[in-house]
Amino acid sequence: MRRFFLIIFLVSAFVVGGLIVSSWRLLITPVTPPGAVSLDVTPGSSLQRVARNLEEQGVISHALLLRLLAKWHEQEQQIHAGRYTFVAPATAEEVLQRLVRGDVDRVSLTIPEGYTLQQIIERIGEEGYGEVDTLWQLARDPQFIASLGVEADSLEGYLFPETYRFVPGTSEANLLRMMVEEFQRALSPENHEAARRLGLSLHEHVTLASLIEKETGVVAEMPLISSVFHNRLAINMRLQTDPTVVYGVEDYSGTITRRHLNTPTPYNTYIIYGLPPGPIASPGRAALHAAVFPGESDYYYFVSRGDGSHHFSRTLREHNNAVQKYLRNRR
Repeated sequence: MRRFFLIIFLVSAFVVGGLIVSSWRLLITPVTPPGAVSLDVTPGSSLQRVARNLEEQGVISHALLLRLLAKWHEQEQQIHAGRYTFVAPATAEEVLQRLVRGDVDRVSLTIPEGYTLQQIIERIGEEGYGEVDTLWQLARDPQFIASLGVEADSLEGYLFPETYRFVPGTSEANLLRMMVEEFQRALSPENHEAARRLGLSLHEHVTLASLIEKETGVVAEMPLISSVFHNRLAINMRLQTDPTVVYGVEDYSGTITRRHLNTPTPYNTYIIYGLPPGPIASPGRAALHAAVFPGESDYYYFVSRGDGSHHFSRTLREHNNAVQKYLRNRR
């Protein structure tokens, strides 16, 4: 009898040991998916259903193992909704932690420096990340704008040019909020202090930066462009910057005409004095910096050389000579 119980004990120990070893192997052995496997976890999905789908698609070896791991970690209710793509070999533990972290697929959207609000909204719509009508409504909604900490009539100038990565299905409101928050992070304490010393409000700071951004894509020139604008503002001289004319007219087709220059709009700095009522585009970091850290110069004029850079002049006579020179060169 004693021998019988010994045999039973040894067999049981062998079976239990085998189960432990097998389970351990399942835990530590990565599973390689049959290819790039995408799984959509909808809000409210049960872990049981998710685990079963992962097993059926070859991402994990056993659904029960994933569920037991989640129960052990008390994470059954912590998985995040979204689309997950599984390509690399992974253990059940690694798969579970991806679900818990919400390590979902993300898309990217790039907003270049100098884009207007209209261009930004059109790009979001073209990429399929938001409804254009909804974006326009939000970008001009006083209550929504105020909730973002922006004191303006629209979000023109406050949607920071950057490459954004976000989860598909992100709402239009959250997309715009993300861009405004990036704008707020881009303004350093030094920028704020410099604007204060110059007597510029935040809105004036952004407005001036947008003019600089639209005038040149050469970062090294931005402080000089800024100095021209500051010099003109100091003597109450019109800024006379073409991008403000373009922004203010609806029929611009690529060439500024004398009629455009003479058309009275709130943004036409050939007619109005001082800054226009608001930004005309989204400035980048360099333009925001240059707006409140202008270069030291006695320049009041500049003209495009035709290669993206500018020639700067102190007097109107010098400027007119430079204009004629570069017009001849273009011909």
